[in-house]
Amino acid sequence: MRLYGCVMEAQDLHVKESYVKLQVRRHKSKTRILRNTTNPVWNEEFVFRVHDMNEEELLVSVFHHDDESGLFNGDDLVGQVRIPVCSVAAETNCTLPPAWYSLESPKTGKFINKDCGKILLTLSLHEKGHDNLLCAQSNISIEEPKELDSPFMPSHGVFGSKSPCVKILGGKQLMKAIIRHVDKLLHKNDEALKTDDSSEFSSSVSDYEDCVEEHHTICSFEESLELMQSRVSEQQMPENLQGGILNDQAYFVSQHDLNASLFTPNSQFRRDLAELQRTTDVHEGPWTWTSGEIPCLTRFVTYTKAASKLVKAVKATEEQTYMTADGKEFAVLVGVSTPDVPYGNSFKVELLYKIMPGPELPSGEESSRLVVSWGVNFLQNTFMRGMIEGGVKQGLEESFDQFSSLLAQNFKTLDSTDLSDKDHILASTQAGHQSDWELARKYFWNLTLVTTTFMVLYVLVHILLCEPSKLQGLEFNGLDLPDSVGELITCGILVLQLERVYNMVLHFVQARLQKGSDNGVKAQGDGWVLTVALIEGNNLASLDSSGFSDPYVVFTCNGKTRTSSVKLQTNDPQWNEILEFDAMEEPPSVLDVEVFDFDGPFDQAMSLGHAEINFLKHSATELADMWVSLEGKLAQSSQSKLHLRIFLDNNKGVETIREYMTKMEKEVGKKLNLRSPHRNSTFQKLFGLPPEEFLISDFTCSLKRKMPLQGRLYLSARIVGFYANLFGHKTKFFFLWEDIEDIQELSPSLSSVGSPLLVIVLKKDRGLDARHGAKCQDEEGRLRFHFQSFVSFNSVIRTMMGLWRARTLSPDQKAQISEEHNDQEDRSTMLEDTESILNLEDVKMSKVYTAELPINTRSLMEMFEGGTLEHKIMEKSGCLNYATTAWEPTKKPDVFERHLSYRFNRQVSIFGGEVTCRQQKTPIEDGEGWVVDEVMALHGVPFEDHFRVQFRYQIENSTLAHNACKCNVHVRVTWLKSTKFQERITHNITEKFALD
Repeated sequence: MRLYGCVMEAQDLHVKESYVKLQVRRHKSKTRILRNTTNPVWNEEFVFRVHDMNEEELLVSVFHHDDESGLFNGDDLVGQVRIPVCSVAAETNCTLPPAWYSLESPKTGKFINKDCGKILLTLSLHEKGHDNLLCAQSNISIEEPKELDSPFMPSHGVFGSKSPCVKILGGKQLMKAIIRHVDKLLHKNDEALKTDDSSEFSSSVSDYEDCVEEHHTICSFEESLELMQSRVSEQQMPENLQGGILNDQAYFVSQHDLNASLFTPNSQFRRDLAELQRTTDVHEGPWTWTSGEIPCLTRFVTYTKAASKLVKAVKATEEQTYMTADGKEFAVLVGVSTPDVPYGNSFKVELLYKIMPGPELPSGEESSRLVVSWGVNFLQNTFMRGMIEGGVKQGLEESFDQFSSLLAQNFKTLDSTDLSDKDHILASTQAGHQSDWELARKYFWNLTLVTTTFMVLYVLVHILLCEPSKLQGLEFNGLDLPDSVGELITCGILVLQLERVYNMVLHFVQARLQKGSDNGVKAQGDGWVLTVALIEGNNLASLDSSGFSDPYVVFTCNGKTRTSSVKLQTNDPQWNEILEFDAMEEPPSVLDVEVFDFDGPFDQAMSLGHAEINFLKHSATELADMWVSLEGKLAQSSQSKLHLRIFLDNNKGVETIREYMTKMEKEVGKKLNLRSPHRNSTFQKLFGLPPEEFLISDFTCSLKRKMPLQGRLYLSARIVGFYANLFGHKTKFFFLWEDIEDIQELSPSLSSVGSPLLVIVLKKDRGLDARHGAKCQDEEGRLRFHFQSFVSFNSVIRTMMGLWRARTLSPDQKAQISEEHNDQEDRSTMLEDTESILNLEDVKMSKVYTAELPINTRSLMEMFEGGTLEHKIMEKSGCLNYATTAWEPTKKPDVFERHLSYRFNRQVSIFGGEVTCRQQKTPIEDGEGWVVDEVMALHGVPFEDHFRVQFRYQIENSTLAHNACKCNVHVRVTWLKSTKFQERITHNITEKFALD
């Protein structure tokens, strides 16, 4: 049945800008906005679908439109009226003639307790397809409409006895209406799930809204998709439904063809699927374009499902709605109603079909990825919720097994070997390099080069055509000066243009010669080998006034870093570089990616964005070709992305896992056995983990929340997971070992029923996906998980502590050992480098500081004695962990030497680099002061091994005052290796220390 309503006019409103909203259950529509009148005339017709005439009612609300209300302040409710659908059905010909209805004032807002005016309505109830023109018919008797005093306005949930229409209803219908509204009053919480019965109009819009505001457009399937693509902007792919994934597979077919096969009317695939599943009485409605408040493309499909082990043959209705259709991506939400099954009126099954572009293939063929997820939308509360979800899941899994097998027969599926063919993909990546001539053409084909070339040719031709001019003014033979101001300006412009072209050529040559420090270096060792192919970047942010950046990417995994090359003057860089990490003993969990804009080691705002790639949440097919969105203010405002191809391989197979288990046995102190392939596979499917994840141990326990939940705790190489299934209600979550900040053991207490507690505390803002399993969240924002009722608590705590320490502490220990080793190498290398640098005499250095100080030379030299004064000055300068050695005499007479070490804070350098220095002090010949030479080596910054920073402090007695001294500081950057960034780094360092 369909309810036709006509909003004709209103009188005596308190506002001059108004419109009307109508609602039946979750379906909504509204009129146009009329201005500058308190007696608006709309004469607009609306149509609503009615499922239950005895239960549903029409809510008519009048709103005041305010142009200055803003985004968060909606329009104000003027008044509203409720009309039961059953009252329309009781009228002659199911038509309610035009009548005036008094508006009930809202309980809150501007118009509370005011006379809100009245509205003229007419309603009619007919079958679908009935030609109904209420507004046209009502014009016949509009002169003297019947005026009613809120005839259908409920009073405290019950219809008032003054309502004339109530007298029309039969006695049974009246009693049913009273009982129904009393039930609503007593069960407000349950009815809140069905419809918002409050006096204020609900602003939430249902995903299944199909009300008709203006027109329905029925056209062909292709035309409908083109219409949606052209009219609906900013289409976004929705998130998967919460029930789970039924199908996630890539196919050798284009997105357009796959979408047509699934949803074209009378498609061959649908007919074959119906025959396979023994579905009968299939009727597919046409795709209908509805241009309402939210335009949508929808259709209805009815059929009879075959009997199964759980239910008998039942009728089902599918409401299919396109949520996204932009030509490359499609998303269709399907709502399945089966009212004939037990509790069928209390829930609706939802399916979400997502068709997306598949991974790039070496052959260049098109591929598509189909993801089907499911969920159950409960229309009212029921104690059978868990059983219903379990039965729905079982039936959907059986149905989609047949769906997947039939789809695989029609379209070839992509195996992991096809998608993760490392050699082919890496070969195609290396083949993606552009030639130097092509890059030069794109780089130099701009207005600057064209105008400069034209000006140079023009001047050369002018010189050839001109005769030698006579000497005049201050000219002499060999010197030809400009003879006018115009000639001088022209020469200046030409010089500036030539300088700019020279810099462009220099930048291009240096960019082509520059390579990343780790690019092309092959991985060494046995274990888990991580290979990252950096393809390109898109819409990277710019920190330069030119609008371009000089980006490079730093990858970090298990404490190891790899750096790409630097690309000059581009926001869409093309790298096509392959970086490999040395083999790791433990399988890596997370890869940190950060993009920098290189402008010297002391730049304070160089990060262009960062991202974190969790290997456990991405399949091998997704990692093989993925676009990563960068986070950060600059990156999010520019919508920056990186194109990566990532491969995680184990070059020793099972032997690596066995060696890892042997190592863990020493940490845990107990025997650890490798689990069977079947148990590992079950564990991986349970938590949706990649195939390289392997189970170490699992324990029966209870998760303590408001109600203890009995389940099982799983420990693997990279995660801690929990799973429980209580009467079909499943609880599962996992978090990384790296997310754990502390593991605590609490003694038995009365609240724990005499069982010791295992408390796992996560780091702040970590493990948010598992927050539904946390007992609480402390004041610092850390999630806390409580587990108890272990069979052998000592075994569990010993195993978990051993695995946690091995996972989180071993990389730090390795880094510390590596750091000590590197410090020794750096110290020996630095001794060789600094020895030659300190022996340089009469070198040209830049003066960065000079001053006359009102203290004597001896007092100022206390800054170099390693005392409290020196430490305070260096701490205020941004130096952390400052440490010095004592002055020691050298082989040279009257020359002393010492060593320094400290670390810059983030305000000085974003890298927070370590610094080691070597100082020598030498007295001035006349004994009037000292000269302190210092050579500084920076660690943890780009190109750290290419240069050293040399300082010279010259402190001598002042000639202007008796008890004063003069201090001069010079700086110089000495280059050990050549690089195209010499000038930039030198300028950055000199400017930084001049300001300090």
